[in-house]
Amino acid sequence: MSKIGLYFGTFNPIHIGHLIIANYMVEHSDLDEIWMVVTPHNPFKKKNSLLENHHRFELVYRATESYPKIKPSDIEFKLPQPNYTVHTLAHIADVYKDKEFCLIMGEDNLKSFHKWKNFEIILEHHDIYVYPRISDGKVATQFDQHPKIHKVEAPIVQISSTMVRNGIKEGKNIQPLLTKEVWNYIDEMNFYKK
Repeated sequence: MSKIGLYFGTFNPIHIGHLIIANYMVEHSDLDEIWMVVTPHNPFKKKNSLLENHHRFELVYRATESYPKIKPSDIEFKLPQPNYTVHTLAHIADVYKDKEFCLIMGEDNLKSFHKWKNFEIILEHHDIYVYPRISDGKVATQFDQHPKIHKVEAPIVQISSTMVRNGIKEGKNIQPLLTKEVWNYIDEMNFYKK
């Protein structure tokens, strides 16, 4: 049974930081593949800077095309909104019965994991792979030595999608932060310019 790590994000846009982490996780753990799950627009939170779902999916598709172990996923687009990770995990496990799904998250998310809807159910059924992030606060003791939570010493990447969007808006050259394919699409479509 292949083991899939689910890496959720708005990927607005996907940048090399996301790829560095996804690639590190798949190459330095027992995961067979990483699925980059593009989270849809939350209908209750209209954000002008958030590209349409299909554009963000296209960016992830282009960014991951040359990485056979990293795949884009739009599985959440078809689920009722607003959606919770626990529901996505249940749905995805139901659709792909021949695969084992794990969750990938940054250490900053682990610090607030106890606030997630039905986090106990997630932990009961899924392993969690955590990559380091510089952030305030501490990881709750209950997660510190938990047998289903695996810390992976991935590189700490301090690049954010906000940084990329702001750079484009300010007319800065942010090309080194994106793959060529992603930059070309953003440039061609005039995204994030205003």
